[in-house]
Amino acid sequence: MHVFIIETILLLLLIATGIFALTSKDLLASIILFGGFSYFAVLTYLIVGAADVAFTEAVVGVVSTIYLVTALNKLKRRCR
Repeated sequence: MHVFIIETILLLLLIATGIFALTSKDLLASIILFGGFSYFAVLTYLIVGAADVAFTEAVVGVVSTIYLVTALNKLKRRCR
């Protein structure tokens, strides 16, 4: 019963971070929210017993977050 409650909370957090990442106007905030989404996905995979998928998601999430932050720093943005 407790696992069901934890899974439900994690799924709600996944939905919330996904929606906020898509609707955020700031690119850095979207990248950070994407990292949070990946973290909650890893926790969800671990709860359901898919440790190999969780490890792969953790690696992909970290690498893609670093890549996106690096790409964002390379952009030439002007403040208006």
